[in-house]
Amino acid sequence: MTARTFRDKFTYSFPVSVGLKFLRFYFYRVQYSGFDATTCFFSVTANGHLLLKNFSAYLTLSAVDGQPASLSEEFVVPCFETEKLNVTFSPSPNSLAFVNGIEVVSMPKNMYVKHQDDSVSFINSKIPFDIPDATAFETVYRLNVGGATVANVDDTGMFRTWLDDSPYIFGGAWGTVSSRFNVTIKYSKDTPAYTAPVFVYTTSRSMGREPNINMNYNLTWNFYIDGGFNYLLRLHFCQTHLEVTEASQQVFEIFINNQTAEPLADVIYWSGGNGIPVYRDYVLLIPSGGSSKQTLWIASHPSEEVGSKFADAILNGLEIFRHNKSDGSLAVPNPEPSSSLASLKPENKQQKKGKKLSMKIVIRVSLSCTITVSLSLLLSSIFWRKKRRSYYKRKSMERRKASPLPDHASVLHWPKSKQQPTTSTMLSS
Repeated sequence: MTARTFRDKFTYSFPVSVGLKFLRFYFYRVQYSGFDATTCFFSVTANGHLLLKNFSAYLTLSAVDGQPASLSEEFVVPCFETEKLNVTFSPSPNSLAFVNGIEVVSMPKNMYVKHQDDSVSFINSKIPFDIPDATAFETVYRLNVGGATVANVDDTGMFRTWLDDSPYIFGGAWGTVSSRFNVTIKYSKDTPAYTAPVFVYTTSRSMGREPNINMNYNLTWNFYIDGGFNYLLRLHFCQTHLEVTEASQQVFEIFINNQTAEPLADVIYWSGGNGIPVYRDYVLLIPSGGSSKQTLWIASHPSEEVGSKFADAILNGLEIFRHNKSDGSLAVPNPEPSSSLASLKPENKQQKKGKKLSMKIVIRVSLSCTITVSLSLLLSSIFWRKKRRSYYKRKSMERRKASPLPDHASVLHWPKSKQQPTTSTMLSS
């Protein structure tokens, strides 16, 4: 509920240790005493990297489905040449800059940065992609697949937030979700505990237990991203289904933007056993197109090349990062208010059709009921007229009983971790 405003260029200088830092900004778009946050445009740089350019918190939030009042922007900024993290706010002409909160958290050096000896490759290519130490990232999406949102205080030491993945499922093929909170997650040297919290690896989304159905659809997520950048995609896996215990029992394909990222994905083969987490990194170049925003597709499908015992696919978590350009920039244009992913998703259009179909059904049922009632009244009238004639002919005082009317039928709290890492700095301005 507080903010610091800047009418001119202003720099925060944080003393830090050498290494990579999570840098998070928090913005709340209401009117404060003396200025209106909805009309502010500004840029932000950190150690030579342009993070935000002519940024508008109001436009960014207006593009989100539901239009929340606040947002956070997360970056990974290198601090190898100096033991300072300099963050500069620069108001656009005739505007102000502001920020509600700043968070700086240290992270392991090799957490996302890979070098030639352990590099990642472009999707569907053998060309290695080296990530230099000086690379800056922006977190575009971080999802807990198949589970509820994991709050930052429940993360493994770095205050990351893992959002529910369900808003990004494509179409009506949601698959099935499973949770095994009683399983022991066995972290390893290749996948240490800071990679992702237990909550991510104990929940998952799979296709289901019907092989005939699974072979006829893809489990798909889609995302809106900006063109002109390289993206690092990290897919998290942990096989916790008790029936899958050996390699080759569940093999599936992974597609990213209609390219085969993995023809034979086998979680048990990768990790070495049930309950052992593992992840796979992929790099994808999204070229600049006619529109700033483009759709990124991630899909999985049971492999048809091998006779797996279980025709299924699984995913536990997903992270998508944007890499800086050659000039060090991560800045992207402000989104259009009408360009939220949720408003353009095909399943929402299907829901609208479903509403129309439901209305048609209601109209048809109502019309049918009206005709039925009218016909019943007509037959009833004829029946009672005949009864009255019979009554007067017989001149009897027989008593008629009406039949009774028919009866009508009446219509995850996550445990909070109290342990706080000592390598974090939080600033509320």
